[in-house]
Amino acid sequence: MTLIETFYPVMKPWLFRLDAEKAHTLTVKLMIAAHRLGLLQSVVGTPQQPRTVMGLTFPNVLGLGAGMDKSASAVDAWGALGFGFVEVGTLTPRPQPGNPKPRLFRLPEHEALINRMGFNNPGIQSAVDKLQRRKTKAVVGVNIGKNFDTPNDKAVDDYLICLKAAYSVADYIAVNISSPNTKGLRDLQAEDAVRQLISTLKDEQASLQAQHGKTVPLLVKIAPDLSDMQIEALARVFNEQRIDGVIATNTTIDREAVAGHARAQETGGLSGAPVRERSNIVLKAFHTLLQPDIPIIGIGGIVKGGDAVEKLNLGAALVQVYSGLVYRGPALVREVLDQTASS
Repeated sequence: MTLIETFYPVMKPWLFRLDAEKAHTLTVKLMIAAHRLGLLQSVVGTPQQPRTVMGLTFPNVLGLGAGMDKSASAVDAWGALGFGFVEVGTLTPRPQPGNPKPRLFRLPEHEALINRMGFNNPGIQSAVDKLQRRKTKAVVGVNIGKNFDTPNDKAVDDYLICLKAAYSVADYIAVNISSPNTKGLRDLQAEDAVRQLISTLKDEQASLQAQHGKTVPLLVKIAPDLSDMQIEALARVFNEQRIDGVIATNTTIDREAVAGHARAQETGGLSGAPVRERSNIVLKAFHTLLQPDIPIIGIGGIVKGGDAVEKLNLGAALVQVYSGLVYRGPALVREVLDQTASS
C-alpha cells in the first residue's frame, strides 16, 4: 500500500466533517499539491493493460468521470494517481457559478451523493488553456454542455462553441445532455432533438477534422432514467448518426433506493451505489441495440473492483468512477485495476 492510499483513510473522517463541496474543493487542491511533491506515483504500479477504443490507446480501462475536475486543474495529478483517462467538465461557453449552495450532499449509509451543482465551471476557454499545458499520458476527455440561460432551441450553438474550442486539446469530447441540474437539458434526449443536435455536431466534427488533421471522437452522455422506448429511440439515432461512443450513465432523479434517508428529497442527481443497478440495465440495453463498433463507457455505482468488472462483462469497453472515489479514495483505483486486469 502506498503513502497516498494509507493517508486517505486518515483524512476521510476529517473531510467528511466538512461541507461536501468544501471537502471536494480541498481534495482537488490536495491532489495537486501531492502530485507536485511526487506522492501519487505508485498506484500506477498496478497492472496496466492498454486498450484501444475509438482509435485512442487508453493506458488502462479506468477513467475519472466528469464532475470531479470541472475546471481541468488537476489532470496531471489524476493521471499520476493511476487513471487511464480523465474527463473534465462539464464546461460551458461562458463561466457560470452554478446553482445556489448548499448543492452537494453525502448519503454515507448508501455510499451515495446527491448533487445539484448546475454546471458550475470557469468556461471552456479557461479549461482549454490549462489542457494545453498538461503533461499526463492519460487520455483526456472534455465534457461539454450549455449555459443555464441558453434556451434549448439555441443549445446547439453552445455545444458548437465548446466543440470548436476543445477540439485542439481534447482526446475525445463528451456531449452532456443528461444532467438533471440544468433546467430542460434532458429534453434534448428526445429523438428529434438529439438527432438534430448530433447531426449538426457530427458535421462540425468533420470540418474540424479536416482543419486540424486529426479525429477527436464525439460521445454522448445519457441518463439512467430512460424508458425502454427512449432507449430504443436514442440507440436508433446513435446508429444512424454514427456517434463515436456513448457514456452510460449520468445521475438519477429516482429516490427509491434511498427512500427514508434524511437527504432523500434533496433536489438533484443521485450517484454512487444506488444508481448501479439502473445504470447497468441501461448499459446492457444499449450494448444490445448499438452497432458493435460504437463503444460504451460504463459509469454509475462503481464502489468496488467487482462493480467495474460487472460493467465490462455487460458490454462496456471502459469504465469511470466518481462517487466511489469519494468513499474509497485511491484504494479504489488499485482495486479496479487489479480486478479488471485479472478478470
